[in-house]
Amino acid sequence: MANAIRFHEIGGPEVLKWETVEVGDPGAGEVRVRHEAVGLNFADTYFRTGYYPAPLPAGMGVEAAGVVEAVGPGVEGFAEGDRVTYTGSPLGAYSTERVMPIDSLIHLPDSIEFETAAAMTMRGLTTSYLLRRIAPNLKAGDTVLLHAAAGGVGLLFCQWAKELGITVIGTTSTDEKTAVAKAHGCEHVINYKRENIVERVRELTDGAGVPVVYDSIGATTFNTSLDCLSRRGLLVAFGTASGPIPPIDAFQLAAKGSLYVTRPALADYIADPAERAELSGELFDLVGSGKVKVEINQHYALEEAAQAHRDLEAGTSVGSSIFTF
Repeated sequence: MANAIRFHEIGGPEVLKWETVEVGDPGAGEVRVRHEAVGLNFADTYFRTGYYPAPLPAGMGVEAAGVVEAVGPGVEGFAEGDRVTYTGSPLGAYSTERVMPIDSLIHLPDSIEFETAAAMTMRGLTTSYLLRRIAPNLKAGDTVLLHAAAGGVGLLFCQWAKELGITVIGTTSTDEKTAVAKAHGCEHVINYKRENIVERVRELTDGAGVPVVYDSIGATTFNTSLDCLSRRGLLVAFGTASGPIPPIDAFQLAAKGSLYVTRPALADYIADPAERAELSGELFDLVGSGKVKVEINQHYALEEAAQAHRDLEAGTSVGSSIFTF
């Protein structure tokens, strides 16, 4: 028997329950994976609260790394003993083991530890598409604004952007987070509790603004992000930690400089196996070589999922958080 975190109703962290579950054997196109580490992501809270709907009762979590223990009929490309990682549907990563469709799995090279993979598969692939797909004209010498620069995506983004020669202006909420962001390649850090973000961005860019703003915060930063953009700039609203972005007024976009807004989802950038392999390959190379380091600053037992969600929603986490066994 295996164990898993499940929820039978939407609500606060208290709805997450530690249960014994029957895993069973993998079917056609499936394998059974024994988890070595599980990732904690803000998106998990969206499922728990019902912002992202899921049929109930449901498992929790979309990211983990482990070892293939059994292979279903007709499976090719995966074998018992393979090291794998994944991010995405179906829900249920908060578990000791589970059956997974092979289309969701990514081979994990020996150079990447399981804990590292669980902490960075979703965040790393998100960073990959943000820097390599969303704004294809972005180049060395450009300056961008990144909210939550000391978060899980933020720390990976700052390091990767520096490798590409892109200057990052980051926002944080505390002096501790400011120091962490700077240590990971963020050139300029704005403590938004003490400084005006728009004024500081304009000052750092000689009044021009930035061509791209990466915003994972949502409701509370949307208008600020627009005001930081240069003419014909792009707002990448890739998360909603503070709530959904407000309705978009098309005339406002024109009045502020013919701006663009996109609300991307990782699933649409890893749906094509070839593209997923390309994005994950570059990510694994950077992490495996040590050019990009993954900060795991919070470790929880899987049974502590409710507390992990409380900490995540309170904004006290720095870098990545994972569950281990």
